[in-house]
Amino acid sequence: MEMASFLAGERWSDHPVCTHPVLATLARCVNDMLDETHRQRLVTMIPEVVGLNPDDPRVPAALVLIAARSALPVSAEERQNVMALAILNAEGVLAEQDGRSPGQLSRASRAALATSPAAERWARIHLARLGFNAAAVRPANAAKIVALAVDGIARACVDDPEERLVRLLRDAIDVVATFAPLVPAPVTVSWAPSEPRSTEATSDSATRPLVR
Repeated sequence: MEMASFLAGERWSDHPVCTHPVLATLARCVNDMLDETHRQRLVTMIPEVVGLNPDDPRVPAALVLIAARSALPVSAEERQNVMALAILNAEGVLAEQDGRSPGQLSRASRAALATSPAAERWARIHLARLGFNAAAVRPANAAKIVALAVDGIARACVDDPEERLVRLLRDAIDVVATFAPLVPAPVTVSWAPSEPRSTEATSDSATRPLVR
């Protein structure tokens, strides 16, 4: 993140304005949990996060979702409930924002939840009592959840925690990139033959949909 701030021409900081704050938290946490060999693999990702700060309100929930899905199958039992709840809540919030039925889960979420039926059952009971919580996927709270997910993966009793963390950051960058706006359309110069010659800049970028 410090290198990203440098490349963006910002003040040297590990909290660069040019990168989405939840993604920046994930990147810092992953970086801190890697050995030197695996950390070097993050270098090629640095330019990709410069300017990657879309203002789409779905981004924090999408990052919570991908982090929790990665952590749930390998986290210690005491953390699985939180990760299962994060998955179901993020799915529900995203469904509401997209105008979909909140009961529909993505295939990836169903696969992650299937690895811990007890945690899923606890999370569903919790949601049935309290309902979906949009505040849980706001940037500040989403950052806490992704940090907890990274810590869960790093401490997991698996052979390749570093590899999983590198893959998580790679996937997270790709997910956030899908919410980034398209490049604006080129300027079009036109004039009517019977009128004085003038230039007129037109662009439909303001009405283009985001990449999903």
